[in-house]
Amino acid sequence: MRPEILFPLFAPVTVLPGVGPKVAAALEKLAGARVVDLLWHLPTGVVDRRPTASIRAARSGTVATLRVSINAHQPASGPRRPYRVRCSDASGFLDLVFFHGREDYLLRVLPVGNIRIVSGMVDDFADALQMTHPDYILAEDERDRLPAFEPIYPLSGGVSARALAKLAKAALARAPDLAEWLDPALRAQRQWPSWRAALEQTHNPDSSAAVLAVAPAHTRLAYDELLANQLALALIRAHSRRRGGRSTRSRGRLAGVALGALGFHLTDAQSRAIREVRADMAAPRRMLRLLQGDVGSGKTVVALVAMLDAVESGRQAALMAPTEVLVRQHLATIQPLAAAAGVEVAILTGRDKGSARRSTLERAAEGTLPILIGTHALFQQAIAFKDLALAVIDEQHRFGVHQRLELADKGAATDVLVMTATPIPRTLVLTAYGDMDVSSLTEKPPGRRPIDTRVIRDERLNEVIAAVRRRLDDGAKVFWVCPLVEESAQVDLAAAERRFHHLRESFGEAVGLLHGRMKGEDKDAVMSAFATGSVHILVATTVIEVGIDVPDATLIIIERAESFGLAQLHQLRGRVGRNLRRASCILLYRGPLSETARARLSILRETEDGFRIAEEDVRLRGYGEVLGTRQSGMPTFRLADLAVHRELLDVARDDVRLIMARDPMLESERGQALRTLLYLFERDAAVPYLRSG
Repeated sequence: MRPEILFPLFAPVTVLPGVGPKVAAALEKLAGARVVDLLWHLPTGVVDRRPTASIRAARSGTVATLRVSINAHQPASGPRRPYRVRCSDASGFLDLVFFHGREDYLLRVLPVGNIRIVSGMVDDFADALQMTHPDYILAEDERDRLPAFEPIYPLSGGVSARALAKLAKAALARAPDLAEWLDPALRAQRQWPSWRAALEQTHNPDSSAAVLAVAPAHTRLAYDELLANQLALALIRAHSRRRGGRSTRSRGRLAGVALGALGFHLTDAQSRAIREVRADMAAPRRMLRLLQGDVGSGKTVVALVAMLDAVESGRQAALMAPTEVLVRQHLATIQPLAAAAGVEVAILTGRDKGSARRSTLERAAEGTLPILIGTHALFQQAIAFKDLALAVIDEQHRFGVHQRLELADKGAATDVLVMTATPIPRTLVLTAYGDMDVSSLTEKPPGRRPIDTRVIRDERLNEVIAAVRRRLDDGAKVFWVCPLVEESAQVDLAAAERRFHHLRESFGEAVGLLHGRMKGEDKDAVMSAFATGSVHILVATTVIEVGIDVPDATLIIIERAESFGLAQLHQLRGRVGRNLRRASCILLYRGPLSETARARLSILRETEDGFRIAEEDVRLRGYGEVLGTRQSGMPTFRLADLAVHRELLDVARDDVRLIMARDPMLESERGQALRTLLYLFERDAAVPYLRSG
């Protein structure tokens, strides 16, 4: 339960003065519905309102704060003319300009013959300096109301800058003094303020540098958030390790037979990953391991070895993939190798019905079906296993964490191996998968040649079609990926259908079409015809991004390549280059290119290293967008910017190692403060693991 000291922060924004339902709705859209959300909504800039020496010293296009005498009022001479108030100081004249200004109000706040402090943007007009609608008009004895540096907050409709600054101050007044959770030596070394002081300094900046992400106050708050994240992951991991596991050991006989049928030797990275997985499975605790590797790096073979080891130990294994296309691709890879070892493999998808489905379910429940591959149908309540030793989950980011747990819970102390073909930047591994052990496949299997990647403007479409014809004459197959025009499957489908009909005019029946709205059997028929039959050009949407393996495909054309993310382009390119023949990727773009799009396409030309591409993708798009992280259970940070604060992540990780070694139940004085930190940053899902031991 959240500590009482935090109650004022988690109260609704309606407790703040002046916040009714309408303002509350606008604030919720902008920052959040609670007081703490306003504290986390940090300023991104400042307005310098320190006094300007004189009117003559004021520069057009800048904010000036001036002490002026009010000389005369010049009411508007027509409906489109502004109301002007002539002011002066010893150095010259300034006009205050008001459109639709009310004369009675302006005479009251700017009485002729009086001194006023005015602050706002100044500009030149007809050789005179003017200030249109000053931000502040104050009497001399009100000067203290004008901040030297005024914070600038990100805004949206319904809340003005002045109102938001006022509400942030009201939120700050509710922030309690909290017991210090930072290591004293670290705080002294970094010269960080206390938590409360850090909030004060960030929301009341005393310079333009005070709102930068590298400012000590902001850095302290960012570290707090990263520390909460790393501590929560460590507690979940420790709890997972304390839960009873089952040791799964085998002599590796079945896996040895299957690998013998493979036709090539494992890479060093594959052998290392297999050793790591086997050690986890043999240990008396649950395995929770992430296996990440580039397109074509051989993850499925590593998973197959683990599954065959489970079968050899007398138990069962399951593999879950996000799409039916990917499930059938896994079956095509795994089945012949498992068959060589005398092990049966079956699949289960939402499409399977009737007696065949019933038979599969019965045999899984009886334990006579050793390996089952399926879509999310696998974690439905009706699916039961007699003794599930291993759950393999492919393309983890397409599933929620709860789905992963539901599959694992179908067995007693089931080991879990999570796979992703999208290499994950190290920082995301630490923040999102920190409860897992990680194996990385950094090499391609033998016989994979580099892919020749070209960037070509779409005006040269006829040349591209001629290149397609040459490939077909060589007996090769071609992927043609249609543009991701916008976040609309309907628009993408229309684009694919247009290109399909256009290519049919040149290549006739050799062109097939694949998209996500087709029925399962129609998809299978097109894929089968492309892999082994009459279809030589497959026009597709991004449904082919993962899992399609057609070794004869040696050319992929990606239309409107500038509209795709880097990692997605890399995934698509990985559909070719799967045999010893020369493979090419043509990135067709429509100009003019933005700087980011130009950088993306340039990186694709330079490298096929998925791990470097993943890091560059983060640099160009930010951590929040990579892998669709906002939709996939990845943490979202309010204060930490991983592009700026990634060094702090390592510091937090080391700090948490020490905390877990010295005080794993968080019972010390600092431990109690760390519990408050978890609640403050809403990582309190980890707190029950302290009580449960």
